Amino acid sequence: MEKVTEEIEEMAEVLKAISHPIRLCIVCGLLEHSCNVSKIKECMSLPQSTVSKHVGILRTKGIIKGYRNGSEIIYKLVNDNVKKVVTTLMKNNEALRPKERTEIK
Repeated sequence: MEKVTEEIEEMAEVLKAISHPIRLCIVCGLLEHSCNVSKIKECMSLPQSTVSKHVGILRTKGIIKGYRNGSEIIYKLVNDNVKKVVTTLMKNNEALRPKERTEIK
């Protein structure tokens, strides 16, 4: 029973981490493609310190991981359970669905 309680507590911590609107928005964006803090900041129109703070929380909880690419760190969504939860949320909410892309012919 103790192991189950630990696992439930860990899941609750992850859900708490993605429950903040800024962090949920970051996770939704990272479902589409990996990027650095500057790109996230630009897309969200937030100060870099705010984005860095939220990225740090997501990283600490094991939801995203940073990979060095030269002088920058590219963040990628790595938690499969979070991917499933957020994908389900996006499918059920038109405002969160990725826009359909039309190909140029």
